[in-house]
Amino acid sequence: MLHRICKREGNWVALALMALASPATAKDKLPPDAFAATAPAPLPEPAANGAIFQSDGYTPLTSGNRAGAVGDIVTIQLVERMSASKSNSASTGRNGSIGVTPPVTGPLDLFSPTDINMGGDQSFKGKGEAAQTSSLNGEISVTIAAVYPNGTMLVRGEKTLTLNRGDDRIQFSGIIRAADISADNRIPSSRVADAKIRYTGNGEIARASKQGWLQRFFSKISPF
Repeated sequence: MLHRICKREGNWVALALMALASPATAKDKLPPDAFAATAPAPLPEPAANGAIFQSDGYTPLTSGNRAGAVGDIVTIQLVERMSASKSNSASTGRNGSIGVTPPVTGPLDLFSPTDINMGGDQSFKGKGEAAQTSSLNGEISVTIAAVYPNGTMLVRGEKTLTLNRGDDRIQFSGIIRAADISADNRIPSSRVADAKIRYTGNGEIARASKQGWLQRFFSKISPF
């Protein structure tokens, strides 16, 4: 579609739109219900077998109120702290010279010693450093979306905070173990496998911290 616009219009605005619509942007888009809450399964009809004990919906006394069924709520404690650094350096050096002293008599006395002296020097120095630190703290309550045969559970959920200057949204999904859930149904995010945490925002504050579309276009094509 964008290629046809560029061919028909032939202007730089269409070229800018094509440059900004990269495949990575489309890949990052998730379905609207990717982090939607999961409702608990309906309770089955009691079996008419005359027994007092029914296994459907049974929860052992040792588990208490600990979450373990689809639709139950688990609170994720966000304790993400990541830090990485890297540095390297290198240096090389090389020099050499050669010189020949011609005879002072005979047919070769026409050459001066400076005419056949050669030398060279070579050196290189390089250094690089990189460092990155990220931190995320808080809590988000999610629901159990699936319970697997080995006892692990898939959890997912989102939280949206609307302020007068924009919206903040945090989305979370991952796989947890029942043994890691505390008595008050809390689990640190460091114990979540395949964790996906998305913290996004929109509004005038978020727009002010981003480059404009024309500036992003020139940043993509700039050779500097």
